Amino acid sequence: MTDNRHDHFIAPPAWLQSPVGLGRAAVAGLGVVIATDLFAMAAGVFLYDVTDDLANGALLDGRAELADRLYSTAGIVQTVALLTTAVLFLCWFHRVRVNAEVFDPYGHGKKRGWAVWGWLVPVVNLWYPRRIALDIWNASSPWSAPRPHGLVNTWWTFWIVSLLSGRAASTAYRKAESADEIRDAVGQLMFSDAVDVVAAALAVAVVLRLNRMQYAKALAGPAPAPGSA
Repeated sequence: MTDNRHDHFIAPPAWLQSPVGLGRAAVAGLGVVIATDLFAMAAGVFLYDVTDDLANGALLDGRAELADRLYSTAGIVQTVALLTTAVLFLCWFHRVRVNAEVFDPYGHGKKRGWAVWGWLVPVVNLWYPRRIALDIWNASSPWSAPRPHGLVNTWWTFWIVSLLSGRAASTAYRKAESADEIRDAVGQLMFSDAVDVVAAALAVAVVLRLNRMQYAKALAGPAPAPGSA
């Protein structure tokens, strides 16, 4: 007799839970990420000027050491802020994914677990989270007026550009040896930080919008019956 237990696996039931608290925590974390990015950009401007002077043979009287320490500190605080915010954001993202399943149990192309693992698994993290976010967005939209995807798509575009440019810039900075190479790498990192500021700001908008959409849909109650007035 064949064991079909795995074929009949049923996910735990979904129930509505307020995403507001987790959303506020995620927004606060994203605000810190923006602040650390701006700090890194300011430190990058200082380091850029110092390496420019070094390339021209100027005497710096300790400015090079100060610029290097400042930029290293900026990198550390950026990493801490990013990791902390990632945890908060993933908790919120999973919460709104479960809520979306209550609104529309059949409108999701990926299982709940991918709301977290989709961000962590290499390669698929370039498109899975966007697909999941769009499913959440669709399920959370008003019953009679689906919301367009412009905000989600714009956020995701900036996030991918920030991710890829940041990796390339970090590699260039690690390999840089001459003053010119360091200066060019710092310029790339500053570009990545600027894009990340925009991506984080758009992420804040996504969090706030989805929270409002889910709150409004919860108040609206079940979907109206077909043909009802």
